Amino acid sequence: MRLTPQQRHHNETKIRAAMDRLLRGDLPPGGKCDIKTLARESGIDRTAFYGNRPYVHLREEFENRLTAIRQTGERPDPRDAQIARLKKEITTLKERLIHRNETITELTDIKTEVLSRLAAQHEEIIRLRRRADQAADVHRLPVRAPVIEPRN
Repeated sequence: MRLTPQQRHHNETKIRAAMDRLLRGDLPPGGKCDIKTLARESGIDRTAFYGNRPYVHLREEFENRLTAIRQTGERPDPRDAQIARLKKEITTLKERLIHRNETITELTDIKTEVLSRLAAQHEEIIRLRRRADQAADVHRLPVRAPVIEPRN
């Protein structure tokens, strides 16, 4: 069945309206910014956009506009923008993770060194106490009981 000029004009109007919506980023659920979605949104059979069919020029126009939009850095498909944003976020998180791991390693090394020093100081205190206990000329001072102040 051949299309009348009015039907063809009506279909082209529907296709252009759907094209504008898709290129603005107004995508239907489960749709992308592509010919398949354009055909579905305009209610035209997808095969009409290929070969020597009547709407090849509209497919080419759609693809050219889509390419021009992408070259400016915009993304009509919000999922493309979301994927780009998530990739950037993953890169940032990986860098933060590397930095955190380096910090944890440094802090673990410091902790080990501090514990070694504390153990060495404890051993030194014990050694000095033994020596003081064995020495005859060292007198211990009496230990006072702590003073407890009354509460108001």
